[in-house]
Amino acid sequence: MLVSSKIYLKDAYKKGYAFPHFNYWDSNSIRAEIAAAEELNLPIILAWAEKHSPEIGMDDALALGKYFGSKANVPVMLHLDHGVSPDLVKKAVDSGFTSVMIDASDKDFEENVSTTKDIVEYAHKRGVVVEAEIGHVGTNSTEDNSKYTEVDAAEKFATETGVDSMAVSIGTSHGTYKTGTPKLNFDRLQELRKSVDIPLVLHGGSSSGDDNLRKAAELGITKVNIYTDLANASLHASEVQKYDTEMDLAFAQRKAIKDLCEHYYDVFETNKYEYRV
Repeated sequence: MLVSSKIYLKDAYKKGYAFPHFNYWDSNSIRAEIAAAEELNLPIILAWAEKHSPEIGMDDALALGKYFGSKANVPVMLHLDHGVSPDLVKKAVDSGFTSVMIDASDKDFEENVSTTKDIVEYAHKRGVVVEAEIGHVGTNSTEDNSKYTEVDAAEKFATETGVDSMAVSIGTSHGTYKTGTPKLNFDRLQELRKSVDIPLVLHGGSSSGDDNLRKAAELGITKVNIYTDLANASLHASEVQKYDTEMDLAFAQRKAIKDLCEHYYDVFETNKYEYRV
């Protein structure tokens, strides 16, 4: 069943755990991710990102999310991840996503506030919650351009936009790390948690280190985005042996994704969520 993320992230915010946010890119990945949630009887956040449009467009992704989400035996939050085009974000609101992210973090502060506020007003009138980003989570596939979230800016941003959750930058990056795991700024996270009274979100969770992510959840992160690790797990499953049929290959890929999803549920201590279906 499809639900809003609002009450779930608020529960995580109060109790010191996080929900994993899993991007899906085809029917195989979404089936595996839902299977993990159903195995553990826990809610799940399923997401499609605007940057994946060349591989799977929003309409197709939404159709998959609605179909498999409505059939699931656990609550499913269907999320638009990193929507950079306001028109596309508004279309996502109108089309059935239960939460959306407007990402204007690469703009100056005033433009980020203005763009986010417009989306918040539009989405809230239609019962959809909104995530935005302050600071900037870069990528390690190119020269890193991450910017730590400033506490004063985050507090002002939350107040002026009315956003429901906020993605913050404390040292993670999108993509694959060049060397080891990152050093996260937990002092900054605690400062943000004390100053901002809405759920905080961490992007770039893949390969950021289990200990890092568990501590981030304990200190105030309520949602952690995972994509690259899942895609790599699926790829690795296709490379370790030769399969007799395409169905055998697809099954192996689903198992690899499902196992990793279950692992991240454990890392984030999502079983602290008590209101099971």
